[in-house]
Amino acid sequence: MTMTDWVLSVIFAIPLAFICGSVAWAASSAPRDRRSPVSRRHLARGAGLCVAGTVVIALTALATREDVHYDDFGSVMTTLAGMLGGLILLLGLGPFVPWLLRAAERHTVRLPGPLRLTTHRLSDRRGRTAAGVAITMTGTAVTVATMIIASGVTATDRAGYVPQARSGALRVKIFTAERGPAARAALQRELPAVPLIDRYRANGLLYVDVPGPYRDYRSHIGDQVLLRYLTADPATPYDEGTAVMITSDDIGATSVGLRYSPTVTGSSLTGKVFPAITVKAPGPGVEGVFVPAKAIQNLGLRPEPDEFIVDPSLHRTSPAEQERISDRLGDDATVYVERGFQAPTGWIPFAAATALLALGGALVATWPAPSGSRSRRVLLRVGARSCSSARRLIASRTAFLAACGTVPGVAAGCLIGLTLVWPMTAPFDWDPAPRPDFVVPWPPIAVLAAGLPMLTVLITAFASPGRGFPDMRAAPRLPIGAEPKPGDRDATT
Repeated sequence: MTMTDWVLSVIFAIPLAFICGSVAWAASSAPRDRRSPVSRRHLARGAGLCVAGTVVIALTALATREDVHYDDFGSVMTTLAGMLGGLILLLGLGPFVPWLLRAAERHTVRLPGPLRLTTHRLSDRRGRTAAGVAITMTGTAVTVATMIIASGVTATDRAGYVPQARSGALRVKIFTAERGPAARAALQRELPAVPLIDRYRANGLLYVDVPGPYRDYRSHIGDQVLLRYLTADPATPYDEGTAVMITSDDIGATSVGLRYSPTVTGSSLTGKVFPAITVKAPGPGVEGVFVPAKAIQNLGLRPEPDEFIVDPSLHRTSPAEQERISDRLGDDATVYVERGFQAPTGWIPFAAATALLALGGALVATWPAPSGSRSRRVLLRVGARSCSSARRLIASRTAFLAACGTVPGVAAGCLIGLTLVWPMTAPFDWDPAPRPDFVVPWPPIAVLAAGLPMLTVLITAFASPGRGFPDMRAAPRLPIGAEPKPGDRDATT
């Protein structure tokens, strides 16, 4: 196992440990009999952890709300602190699950019979119901927080996205000049009829000075074909002694300055002024200063292959072609196709996995008890005369238990997500732009909150009657609140 695998294992093991701790705490806090309350000591400790976790995530959110600069280490540490606070909050909610179930039992004593059966013996002695509800709660909370954070990160990335080429252009950047011929040959084998555009880099130091307000303009070194691609205009004049400034700014530059050195370790730079013309950039991704390769050679520098470009007006590279080119080039180059901003989707499998975890917890909590158990015997005898009535009874009980985990989970997930989104979108630039507004994905959250109990109801209602109510038509009816004796005729059905 590599060091990266170890780091990833630790990163995923820490949240899993907190979630398992919350579930185990919920199961161990469950009362051992009907008259025993949930331990106040467990509740006090859980409340303390909830307060501590909330304070931590609130402080991290307040520390990163302003648009100030954070270096990589500081931003990572702040984010980890916020995540740790959220996990502490989830851990502290563990003992409150059996307390919620016991409160539901206690406050539904005077309700009508069917509603009383819905909350009859929610917390069993083994803590299975409490553990299942805790799994649903933590899984739902993590899913909701992930959706909110993903929405904020996507909005921030979209606002700060800068295209690297013209739309649809293929860029193959090689790492060293020695790999240039092999990379070109491999690229021509994949795209035999497509002309390639060469972009060079100087073998030494080269800086471009543009008059006017400071802006970091990159240099484009190449020939007339590269100039046509950059300007998207075949009529752009080309001269080996004239630079071309390609920009969307209102700058009428007639000259540009070049500072250069033949060696990368040169302590002194030589300056030279080149005549220049200014043209309007056809779009983002190509702005910069075009310098003819011949002019670079005249300065005593040697142009070296930097990247190969495919003009999108001549050929649009498909995703399949991009994948084949990447496989063929391997580690010799990086392959990039400008397709505009692509929203990240890596969080979707993780959110789907945590949502399935929440569903599994709901099934564990609501799956019918064994046929010989007291709660099952009560369900058999109190008005359960048909499969349809049994399904309705199980559906109401299942929906209630699933909601006991989903509702607190959504609330905790919203709290964690809305606070963690600030450190997760903290700027890294020294001159950060204002953070864009992002939309909280309320519709998907509502679908999760309502869909999880409904899906659990469908699974248990259609799976349980055939297994748990084989002879319900022969079960005698008992008054509401009465329980069968263990020696009854159908006590073990």
